[in-house]
Amino acid sequence: MTVRPLLHAFIVFGALVSAEMRSSEAADQPQQIKALCEKGTATACNALGLLHMKGEGVKQDDARAVTLFKKACDGGDVGGCSNLGVMYAEGIGVLQDDAQATAFSRIACDGGSMKACYNLGVMYAEGTGAPQDDVQAADFYRQACDGGNAKGCYNLGVIYAEGIGVSQDDVQAASFSRKACDGGSMKGCYNLAVMYAEGVGVPQDDVQASSYYRRACDGGNARGCYNLGVMYAEGTGVQGDTFQAADLYRKACDGGSLRGCSNLGVMYAQGTGIKQDDIRAATLYRKACDAGDAKGCINLGMVYQVGRGVKPDDAEALKYYGKACDLREPKGCTHYAKLKTGRR
Repeated sequence: MTVRPLLHAFIVFGALVSAEMRSSEAADQPQQIKALCEKGTATACNALGLLHMKGEGVKQDDARAVTLFKKACDGGDVGGCSNLGVMYAEGIGVLQDDAQATAFSRIACDGGSMKACYNLGVMYAEGTGAPQDDVQAADFYRQACDGGNAKGCYNLGVIYAEGIGVSQDDVQAASFSRKACDGGSMKGCYNLAVMYAEGVGVPQDDVQASSYYRRACDGGNARGCYNLGVMYAEGTGVQGDTFQAADLYRKACDGGSLRGCSNLGVMYAQGTGIKQDDIRAATLYRKACDAGDAKGCINLGMVYQVGRGVKPDDAEALKYYGKACDLREPKGCTHYAKLKTGRR
């Protein structure tokens, strides 16, 4: 049973941004907002639409929200146009219509909504409601990023790293990932950490890598927690600390990182940085394996083969080795063959 290494991979594109929900204050005064909307205040119509979407202070009604977003958009409120674009894109309160989504997002973007510019970038990248065009997507991501939209910066960092719609440029990728991170994108922080760890687009620097993984982790990015856990386990870029490693693997696992669950299981099995507990180790391996982590399946197969934390059961061991093999983990295939044939 081994601890899994750093996960050196970019997180790829984000999807459409949902309708903007800045309605907490408006929820306390729906009647006043309604009166202002009826008098022609476009921003009030947009706010009232948001209230109807969430059912805050008014009846939840997506169709009514669409009507109000349309009224806001017609009155010149770009937030209403942007939200209307999202409703058409997602088919919420209206028949799904990518062409309409694109049209309203374009109106909003032209009017200064950076969220709409970002959404247009996604639409061009995916070819939904507009011809697929990576160059156009890059242009809209850049417009969004220049206007302070962190997701636009994040996607721009990814396309420079991959050379999609732009000339591949690791330095630019790092620059936009940094801008995304500074703007609150934890995926941007994670990607920048990967670049520092590998020395891609920036000088290789494990200390900086650990710093950005920490930032990502503190912001809820499970991969950041996992990689920071590995760095503490190995003493890379930080002082080695198995207790910190265990805590970070737990946070990663709780956040959905299967590798975090698998590594935490290893630490329980070894009693490293945490109280030794074979039953807990097996439970974590099972959680990782059931969700598709091949190494978790291998570790679970091993505990069934030797009977640590579970009753020895070669049939179960074969089952989990086989699953690891099906997940294209060569060691799973090797363990399966050895146990099946009785070889050592």
